[in-house]
Amino acid sequence: MKRRNSKLFGTASVMALFGLGWAATAVAQDPTQDSPAVSSTAEQPGRPADGRRHADLPVEAYAVVPGTKFLVRLEDELDTKETREKKRFKATTLEPLEAGSGIYLPPGAEIRGHVSRVESAGVAGRAKIWLTFDEIRTKFATLPIVAEVVSVPGDHSVKTGTAGREGLIERRTSTQQAAAEAAVAGAAMGAVMGVKDKNKKEAAAGAAAAAIAAYLMESGRGHEIDLPKGAKMELELERALYLLKE
Repeated sequence: MKRRNSKLFGTASVMALFGLGWAATAVAQDPTQDSPAVSSTAEQPGRPADGRRHADLPVEAYAVVPGTKFLVRLEDELDTKETREKKRFKATTLEPLEAGSGIYLPPGAEIRGHVSRVESAGVAGRAKIWLTFDEIRTKFATLPIVAEVVSVPGDHSVKTGTAGREGLIERRTSTQQAAAEAAVAGAAMGAVMGVKDKNKKEAAAGAAAAAIAAYLMESGRGHEIDLPKGAKMELELERALYLLKE
């Protein structure tokens, strides 16, 4: 009797083990069952910023880091001849601004700024204009922004990003060799005009005037800066931009 009970117990144990194995296989094959192997920290897709802070993310996750570059479109015309200091202007972002964890600010945000300083070219000066960006208006809040112009794509007559002179846009300086060659060519042309008139004095004066005009034109002096409405500018963040309401 004792041996029979032992045999029955052994058979029951085998059946129990078989049942557990079948159940485990069924769970693994059933797609409706939750699998403990799936990590809850899987990468989430990017999402537009809504200004709210989620409890599972640190503040740094909402920061667009300094050094981020992005394109904007100028919505007002600016120039060094008519524009005055403190004139306000607007620009629209053309690229998304991405923070950590895939949070981003979609294109179309409005940036507002003002002209902090203007220097007209006059007769022989070099035109310069300083732009300051004050705030960026999003769908959820108006945020402070600190950025500077680092390039004006498509306009090779101006330069930006001069060290220690943030926000400056100025006429580009040609090489001295190119300016000198232009002056020589201009002088020769002026002299030819004077010789045609058979007047040596006029030839010398014409050569000098043409040389000066050619030099100024080639070196960028005497020319104003004109940034038309719709012009594209590339900005670079100087400080972190936090995509939060507070």
